[in-house]
Amino acid sequence: MCEYCGCQSLASIDELTREHDEVVRLISHLGPAHRAGDVAGMAGVARRIADVLGPHTQVEEHGLFPVMAEEFPEQIAVLEAEHRHVESVLAEAADGVTPADPDWPHRLLAAMALLRDHILKEQDGVFPAALAALATEDWEAVEKVRATAGSPLSRTAP
Repeated sequence: MCEYCGCQSLASIDELTREHDEVVRLISHLGPAHRAGDVAGMAGVARRIADVLGPHTQVEEHGLFPVMAEEFPEQIAVLEAEHRHVESVLAEAADGVTPADPDWPHRLLAAMALLRDHILKEQDGVFPAALAALATEDWEAVEKVRATAGSPLSRTAP
């Protein structure tokens, strides 16, 4: 992923990037489960992805995005809409449920393809732009949101 601009030298961006990396790693488990017809396995992976994305999305939407929306309102609105779509598909597997809808595995795979593109937009666009746009107090606000949201990586199984 992105390493060209130096934005990962900031702890906030580094943590968000590591979460993206974990999500991409988890997404890689969906294809084999899908090919095996293991919908329950796909649902389990979906729950693990949701566990990472919950706090991650809080940090983005309540810490990073408000400042970025001042300069890039349309782009941030698109990213937030993509968050809602991905969350809605993942939520179908919440609470240990294996979705009965036969189309859910395909919708999950489509949502994860969208999420991979979404991650690239954030890493190649939002994060480098944030490096230039956010002031020290903005980064402190991002860190406050992280402190409240927590870090999902410490709870993620290998």
